[in-house]
Amino acid sequence: MQDVLHALFFVTAFGAVFLAAIGAEYLYTRRKGKIGVYHPRETVANLAAGFSYKIVDGIAVALFIQAFYLWVYQFGLQWNPAASLFSILALIVFIDFCFYINHYMMHKVRWFWSGHITHHSSEHMNFSTALRQNFTFAFSGSWVLWWIPAALIGFDKNWVLLAIEGNLVYQFFLHTEQIRKLGVLEKIMNTPSHHRVHHGSNAAQIDRNFGGIFIFWDKLFGTFRDEDEAGEIKYGVTHMPAKPYNPLYLQLHGWTELAQDVWRHKDLRILYKHPEWADEQYGDPSHVKTGAPTAEKI
Repeated sequence: MQDVLHALFFVTAFGAVFLAAIGAEYLYTRRKGKIGVYHPRETVANLAAGFSYKIVDGIAVALFIQAFYLWVYQFGLQWNPAASLFSILALIVFIDFCFYINHYMMHKVRWFWSGHITHHSSEHMNFSTALRQNFTFAFSGSWVLWWIPAALIGFDKNWVLLAIEGNLVYQFFLHTEQIRKLGVLEKIMNTPSHHRVHHGSNAAQIDRNFGGIFIFWDKLFGTFRDEDEAGEIKYGVTHMPAKPYNPLYLQLHGWTELAQDVWRHKDLRILYKHPEWADEQYGDPSHVKTGAPTAEKI
């Protein structure tokens, strides 16, 4: 019960911070005379998707993710370091590395992408886009790649929860066009500039800049692309959702299309191949490749 209360506290506290940031960005862009940054129906859909995601994820963390963490913990190194500057920094960096792996796999494996596609399915970039998440994340299994390596090393589960939540809070502030380059920080940290590339759907932008807090993972593993070298960024995905303002549809259409492809082609390899593999293999996608309707601007 205590873990459930902690989850609800995170939802409430950070929800208020995120809403304040969204409101501030909207007022700032209006004051600067910028229109088309926020779109009413899409913003509502993003907020609804984010709320459902965080409620389900928080309960999942409280009910079974941390329980599985503790079960795995007994088979690991059980390091359990005392709180120090070194151990805290080690945890932050390690959790970000695990996020990089998790995030990379969400783009490379159709099963994981079916949930993650929601986050990439907006044609716009603002703070509300950060909340465009999918409540099925807790059931997709990709969280194992993010949580469980820390259990094997032996970090305390409460430390890991704080590190993961902190990682997500940091990433929220990457979703904006109002912050341009950040100088020397661009070399080490993931920044709005780097993350704009990640949300692009043109060839030079797809599957780039997977880092959470740090960008050096991408530079180390060859997935980095500087915004200046990425060309004009077109936000969205190759197959845009047919109902861009329906939060339930936004969170389920990827899974529906996955099931349709598997059923149509009777090929279970589609589950673990990359997202475009079925189209490339069979040349007959089960989903309609049409652009989303243009959102009204405010």
